[in-house]
Amino acid sequence: MLKNGSKNSGKVKVTKKILISQPRPESDKSPYFDLERKYNVELCFHPFIKLEGIPAREFRKQKIDIMYYTAVMFTSRNAIDHFFRMCEEMKVTIGQDTKYFCITEAVALYLQKFILYRKRKVFYGADGTNKSMFDVINKHKENEKFLYVCSENQQDNEIVNWLKTNKCEYQLGFMYRTISSDIKDVLSACDYDVICFFTPSGVKSLFDNFPGFKQNNTVIGAFGNNTSKAVEDAGLKLEIKVPSPQKPSMVAALDQYLQSTATPVKK
Repeated sequence: MLKNGSKNSGKVKVTKKILISQPRPESDKSPYFDLERKYNVELCFHPFIKLEGIPAREFRKQKIDIMYYTAVMFTSRNAIDHFFRMCEEMKVTIGQDTKYFCITEAVALYLQKFILYRKRKVFYGADGTNKSMFDVINKHKENEKFLYVCSENQQDNEIVNWLKTNKCEYQLGFMYRTISSDIKDVLSACDYDVICFFTPSGVKSLFDNFPGFKQNNTVIGAFGNNTSKAVEDAGLKLEIKVPSPQKPSMVAALDQYLQSTATPVKK
């Protein structure tokens, strides 16, 4: 049976276990593990969704000529993977002058796996927010034709609306889709004090697995405006909202939150 927080007597509940709805970081040097050591908490990693690539034969139905576009927009490394997979499947060669606009520096640096990285054609937002990416795009929008690579069921409406409002020439390129993972065993086995979401599809997966989910005292964190909206639309109370100037990442937000709800390890 799902245990997701029980009522208490009003005292501050000490945070001990946090569920991050993403795969476990490959490197032990991830700042997430610094939080474990600093606050003596346990972080559990389990993706709530999985991605399925749309095959080239299905993508062709969108009637998109990839080579027509002079700029490509990415909000995740997954989007980069599927973009270059699609180009390979369709035998498309990307022009040397193609520009790439990314949501964060980390996403931008991931392009090095596929292209010769040159700053004059790779751009990214300053703080990981859509607004900071818009500020960069705004300097180039007059001369570019944008291809926004995204999931067919998870495109960012804020980005789409901005492109429309600012009269950019753009096209959505659906190259993958998200599917809910089976997380019943993960959530049934433990009583998590905090659950962190990173996509609207992650929130959907929670209710796909547990239609009658009750939040009770579980603290909910969300990264991104669309994810935050999905949390609130689902009737959940959102207590950790990321990003912001003071909390640019989920790690920074958790660090701030744990200062008052966990017991720091004495040095």
